[in-house]
Amino acid sequence: MRPRKLIYVAAGVGLLAALAPWSVPAASAQHAKIDCASAKTFCTEVLDSEQVFGNNVYVGHDEPSLLFYSNRAGAGNHMTYNLTLPADPSATGNPRTDGKSYNFELHPAFWFGMALCDDQSYPESLYNKLAGPCTANSDANIPGNTGTGMAHAPGVAFMEMQFYPPGWALWPPGVSCDPTKWCAALNIDSLSENPVTGQVLNSTCAARTGLEYVNFAFITHDGVPIGPPNPVDATFNTFNPVNNSDVSFFNSGDRLSVALADTSSGLGITITDSTHPGQSGFMVASAANNFGMVQFAPTGTACTNIPYDFHPMYSTSSEATRVQWAAHSYNIAFSDEIGHFDFCSNVQTHGTCGQSEGFGGDIEPSDKDDNFCFPAGASSLVPAAGCLATNAGFDGMSYQNVWPDGNANHPAPVDFSSPVTGRFDYDRVAFETDLPRIEVKAVSPYNNCNRTTGAGCINPPLTDDGAPAAFYPFYSTAAGGTNACTWVIGNQIPFNGTNPPYPFYTTNSFGGNPAEYGSLYLSTYLAFPSGAGFNTSSRFNNFHNGLASNPCSAG
Repeated sequence: MRPRKLIYVAAGVGLLAALAPWSVPAASAQHAKIDCASAKTFCTEVLDSEQVFGNNVYVGHDEPSLLFYSNRAGAGNHMTYNLTLPADPSATGNPRTDGKSYNFELHPAFWFGMALCDDQSYPESLYNKLAGPCTANSDANIPGNTGTGMAHAPGVAFMEMQFYPPGWALWPPGVSCDPTKWCAALNIDSLSENPVTGQVLNSTCAARTGLEYVNFAFITHDGVPIGPPNPVDATFNTFNPVNNSDVSFFNSGDRLSVALADTSSGLGITITDSTHPGQSGFMVASAANNFGMVQFAPTGTACTNIPYDFHPMYSTSSEATRVQWAAHSYNIAFSDEIGHFDFCSNVQTHGTCGQSEGFGGDIEPSDKDDNFCFPAGASSLVPAAGCLATNAGFDGMSYQNVWPDGNANHPAPVDFSSPVTGRFDYDRVAFETDLPRIEVKAVSPYNNCNRTTGAGCINPPLTDDGAPAAFYPFYSTAAGGTNACTWVIGNQIPFNGTNPPYPFYTTNSFGGNPAEYGSLYLSTYLAFPSGAGFNTSSRFNNFHNGLASNPCSAG
């Protein structure tokens, strides 16, 4: 649902407006925020961007996802995954022309997700006096599909436990923490919007925190954030992990256990590195760690942090346990954020691309989606000048056939298990991609998806040349990896006896793309504004394919 949000503001001024995009401010303790209003292509996919950010404004990105369902109590609030961090090819050659690809080009982040309580977030039921505080770990919070049910549901946030690849421009505002090592951060996204009355957070506070705000903390060895996580008090230090010995860094190829579990003080994340135990870390989303809600104040100028322990919202995980302000339909999920990186021949000082974009034989003049660009000198692994804005032309590296496929010139895939709650597997899975939300005229010139009727919503999407995207990654089960059955995303990996540089191979690709992601999926939301009648609206924001079982146990 949300990727790395990559633009920060300090003292109310957008850094990129005054600085080259790879610069950092001198005063690291000054206030900073993740700014969705400026970083329109780097924020959580809301149900209708126009409601929050204005007409013809798109906020979001492409996220093929794998959803996990279980009616067992606890499945919505504690689980463990096993994960192997993927390795990259050797850092030699010309990455724009030699056919090699790297993790930072395919995905600036991947993450594990969960819905959390936030009494000051959409639908502002506490402010509207339609419901009391959120009861943690309870399916009584399920909103249902009626307007009355959704208006009376508690406020909800979405947590993403994100991992960031090494090797390109460094945080902030890049995507990497280190030239060779991975890092991870706990992100909690909330929406300061009242759909019942049509109000949003006052403009003074929104300028400081954003309407779509985030609590953010890197995973550290001692569980202490490196800066205040809450958006009212966050500083540049909050977002700056580079060369910080408190931050947990992980090597490519390391085998990790990622445990998400509620505690008395809020959701806790523990990452155990079995390959290099000294790199392990944890974080708790607690008031004691300076996490907090932004008090919803639609009038005046107040901007108040309410210290808060963020607890999981639901007991179970199903189609009903969703975040009702988000385009995606999920609660417990894995998602890969794709559709950002594209090569650029000449990065301008203000962070846009001059001359040409593209890769291999598809090099063409740069266009309007070539923004938030970094020169080759900012790349710390292999020289690669490129741009990170949402690749609305569907022709960047994520849409090329350079995903993990057993080729040594391509990265190893993300290798992760199905989650377990205690010792129990999740019963069902679903594949989902939010392509319909992106395929609108305001974003993509040749795509024209009508999210009300479904007309014009297609998979694969059309490029800015009007042709189908060359490739779209899909999930597969595999054997021979970290787990007896493991999930990977990318392309088919054939069995060849040894499979360098990694041993596993595809066992089931579920038809690949587009078959795997299924058909258009209709979601119901509160209309905006809903009014006393609590009206609803419906959107085809996703392609979705639910399976009757989980074909890949975590054993």
